[in-house]
Amino acid sequence: MATTKKDLPDMMVSPETGEMLHRGVRPFVVTYKGKSLTVELPGYYPENGDDGVHVGDDMSVTDAALRTLKEEIEGVPSPATIRRVREKLKLSQREAGGLLRVGENAFDKYERGLVEPSGPTSQLLRLLDHHPELIEELRGNAA
Repeated sequence: MATTKKDLPDMMVSPETGEMLHRGVRPFVVTYKGKSLTVELPGYYPENGDDGVHVGDDMSVTDAALRTLKEEIEGVPSPATIRRVREKLKLSQREAGGLLRVGENAFDKYERGLVEPSGPTSQLLRLLDHHPELIEELRGNAA
């Protein structure tokens, strides 16, 4: 179960320094292959300085930024893009996994960001996004 902000206390003691840390956000730069995105990283921070303690889902914003950069630079579709294309094609996760022959549970894992699709699967998703009518050809081959 995901930890929400309301579940977290406003302050905590730093396990390293003993200093009081306050819940907040700080800008954090995520860099991949020379390209960068700045995100607002939640965590517990000292009054002065950026060294913080991150708990629960705090780091999910950096994971999302990295996926965005990988999509932009290498064409690896992000979980949001995968879901958008699947829904555009009016497929359930199981149907998509079967038609693309990646396994019935693959799209669940792709869309939760647990696994990245392979290069060929990424390319096929890009083609289906631009040419959704091709899904009928895949359906014909599956029958």
